[in-house]
Amino acid sequence: MPPVEYLNPDTSFKHWIASDLRFFRERDGRSLSQMALVMGCNRHTVSNIEHARDGWNMNEHQAERLDSCLRLNGHFQRLVRYARTAHDPDWFGDYAEREARALIIRTYRLSLIPGLFQTPEYARALITAFQMVEDIEAAVEGRMKRQEVLTRQKRPLVWVLLDENLLFRPVGDPQIMRDQLARLRDAAELPHVTIRVVPQRAGLHLGLDGSFNSLTMETGELVFVEAPGGGRLVQESGEVRDFGVRWDRIGASALPWDASRDLIIKAMEGFS
Repeated sequence: MPPVEYLNPDTSFKHWIASDLRFFRERDGRSLSQMALVMGCNRHTVSNIEHARDGWNMNEHQAERLDSCLRLNGHFQRLVRYARTAHDPDWFGDYAEREARALIIRTYRLSLIPGLFQTPEYARALITAFQMVEDIEAAVEGRMKRQEVLTRQKRPLVWVLLDENLLFRPVGDPQIMRDQLARLRDAAELPHVTIRVVPQRAGLHLGLDGSFNSLTMETGELVFVEAPGGGRLVQESGEVRDFGVRWDRIGASALPWDASRDLIIKAMEGFS
């Protein structure tokens, strides 16, 4: 097979893993199905990892099986470990795939409305202003599709902490902000969603370091820490616990649910 031309192992851990997986598979003359047996998955998973497709990432179990079978002295295990702890713009796809199956979602936002609650107009204004992608409408559609987690049959519990400043920060025109804050107000009324605001008068608090999400899965917990252009996944239990403490300490400074809702309404009225 010819190489996957768009892979760039020098700039992305995801692409590095994809490129090396294909290299070792072809070096040993293995088919996708044969490599799938080694990794303990199916051939489609191998193909998706080799092509670095969004939402498809090698896990620790697959890496361990590869290293053992191919005698690679922990090569793939190290790549996966560093990929999950390093800043990598490609790793959000892995987080989003897990978010869709999460039992509990916790999100803290310092500067912008969480993606799970953005209106199409608010999302479009952000994506356009930040020049994040070439196909803006596809990006907006993808963000709206991600919100389906809120209406799936087995809905997750969603806990949200917001810094007060983001409620008053204009994104787009006043109508966009009114509609966005109305969406946030309505979301706060949902039985499986709790939204609380950290007021300015709280002063310095741990949330000023930046935004993050945490997920509780059937198999454990993970955290996604945002950064410009990407972020990193945290799965090491000690660091996950540290973020749990951080969440609790930020929440200790937040307003109760009803006062938070009233503040959202006040902000919405300010854009009239």
